[in-house]
Amino acid sequence: MLLAAFLKIIAAWEPVFAQVRSFRRAQRQALGLLICLGRRTLSRIIWTNGGQQRSWSGEYFLYSRAPWDPQQLFTPILKQAMAYCPGPLVGVAVDDTRLRKTGRCIPQASYHRDPLSPPFHTNLMLGLRFLQASLLLPLHRSSDQDARALPIRFESVPVVKKPGKRADDKARQQYQQERKRNNLSRHFVAMMKTLLELWKQTVGSEKILVFAGDGSFCNRTVLTNIPPGAHLIARTRKDAVLCLPAPPGSRCFYAPEKFTPEQVRQDESRDWKTTQIFYGGQWRPIRYKEIHQVLWQGGGRRRLLRLFVIAPTPYRKRKSGRLYYRQPAYLLTTLTEGHSEELLQIYFDRWQIEVNHREEKDTLGVGQAQMWNPISVPKQPSLAVACYSALLLASLQAFGPQRGTAYAALPKWRRKARRPSCLDLVTLLRKDMVENQELLQSLDIQLSDRSLHAAAAA
Repeated sequence: MLLAAFLKIIAAWEPVFAQVRSFRRAQRQALGLLICLGRRTLSRIIWTNGGQQRSWSGEYFLYSRAPWDPQQLFTPILKQAMAYCPGPLVGVAVDDTRLRKTGRCIPQASYHRDPLSPPFHTNLMLGLRFLQASLLLPLHRSSDQDARALPIRFESVPVVKKPGKRADDKARQQYQQERKRNNLSRHFVAMMKTLLELWKQTVGSEKILVFAGDGSFCNRTVLTNIPPGAHLIARTRKDAVLCLPAPPGSRCFYAPEKFTPEQVRQDESRDWKTTQIFYGGQWRPIRYKEIHQVLWQGGGRRRLLRLFVIAPTPYRKRKSGRLYYRQPAYLLTTLTEGHSEELLQIYFDRWQIEVNHREEKDTLGVGQAQMWNPISVPKQPSLAVACYSALLLASLQAFGPQRGTAYAALPKWRRKARRPSCLDLVTLLRKDMVENQELLQSLDIQLSDRSLHAAAAA
């Protein structure tokens, strides 16, 4: 039963809270948040759990007054999810996301570039910025399933407020210094150090932790501050100026001959290698070039790197159509020797964090709760993402990676789906809660008529 597996996972959250009643409120809100109908506001979550006639102040005080660290909710999920990572390398996808907001009284909200804006015109959006890390579970090693990404960190990364027009020079200089100390790359380095310490306590040094990021994390700030014991693979520019180490006996450290990743791709003297990567539901051949012991003077300084150049993938829009080619990819990694296929597979699996962002926002409505307290604003989205991660892990423990008969029948346009979506899991969880009302009474949950009608319709 999915409900029992989910409650067993979140039962490990009790030491995070200082009081048992705070833990019980977090349990009720976790279940109500997942099965809530419409927008995931806190008032609707309370209504879903049958608490519309009780005082709601304690539900809000859970975030503003109760002392607990939302990042500690992911620790039991990380410990239990390691059973699905059998290889020597374990990938962690990292990316930033923005939650839209409309309230002008939210202190952490600021204007950002809208990622959905057209390429010919940049639009702005008011919202909150978070940095997420998701553990990549290589399910394709035991079945014909794509990797699953389980969120293990969801931290708020607010933008430093810009001083007004009447600010003096001292305030402007302080703003520039704070902007350099609190940018996204600095927060990513701090997250790597925190996760590495947790990794050593829970997993040990037997497995190698590899972070997979996009081009925004391939810069000097990140490459020169990676903690010992962790590695990074990230996309780089095609015009990055690279070189090899100077020959032995030379007084220089960098070789005078420079090259770019684009030149490596066009160099016919370097042979292409071929490997099989599980991507898009099946194993596919991938051509790539590899150069060891690479130096990036402007980015990595004296840190040795390895360059991967992935050839463009041909595809057809229809069976009888012409061949099209996607853009090539250029990757830099700090793991300079061995594990080439595993590193490429980790980077291809990094796309699963984008699936996390879509399901968190569209299906679960992360960020829709209306709060303005500075302490509450980053806590509630972190709790919602932790519930989503626990739900994914509970489905793997209860039914495995396949989409079995326990889930609702698929519509005609989704007959080829092999794994359950987040909406499938929410539908099944709602059904289990309706069929096991005695279990919910111990948590002081009485489902409202809305939830009962929704479960009957499903």
